[in-house]
Amino acid sequence: MSPEPIDRPDLGGPFPEHIAVIMDGNGRWARERGMLRIQGHTAGVDSVRQITTACARMGVGSLTLYAFSAENWARPPREVKYLMRLLRVFMRQERKTLMKNGVRLRCIGRLDDLPPASLKALRATEELTAGNDGMVLRLALSYGSRSEIADGIQRMAQDAKDGTLDPASIDEESLRAYLYDPETPDPDLVIRTADELRLSNFLLWQASYAEIYVTDVCWPDFREPQLLDALRAYAGRRRKYGALLGEDQDDTSTSDRDTA
Repeated sequence: MSPEPIDRPDLGGPFPEHIAVIMDGNGRWARERGMLRIQGHTAGVDSVRQITTACARMGVGSLTLYAFSAENWARPPREVKYLMRLLRVFMRQERKTLMKNGVRLRCIGRLDDLPPASLKALRATEELTAGNDGMVLRLALSYGSRSEIADGIQRMAQDAKDGTLDPASIDEESLRAYLYDPETPDPDLVIRTADELRLSNFLLWQASYAEIYVTDVCWPDFREPQLLDALRAYAGRRRKYGALLGEDQDDTSTSDRDTA
């Protein structure tokens, strides 16, 4: 299904093709309001809906949301059970919105660790949206970047053992082919909410040169105005990828002449 017409804001600079978000602060948001942590997770679902819809409308190519980390299984069983139930409900309730916006759902992580009912709901939504040609919404579930890399290396080692992969041919791009979703483009922008300054084992390989934006806003309060703040900040960045840009090269040349 085709998406709605693109309505991209003029930011005065580049626009990210792939946005990745570490959705943090649901529990803090609830605690500050005298509510249960699970109520914070429920409120966070509204932000997922609004940010997904806004990104699709703006013409973002990929949106990856860190929904449930491999480490999150260590949380209290009651909270984990509620999160898995919330995931099932979201998958069923949001199918109409995903279809309306032409969004394709993909999921990455050790998905077999999910409860069967949750995994079934995910797969059904992935299948339903597979023909859409708009933004890719990628949910990282039971995900850890170190696990992703380790799982990929295991598969590479097995292929090398079976003779289908020449170890001498291994490079960065061949490793990408063994990650959970090889078609995932590197994120241009990683957003983290709730003022935490760490990547938390999220897309470590893919985010090598991503621009990072941190806000003190907790995820349930992160909506389109806050997204636009992040996009404006990104538009003002100068992405070098380790190289020097024009004026930097000029400065270096002048310095070299002065010290010659």
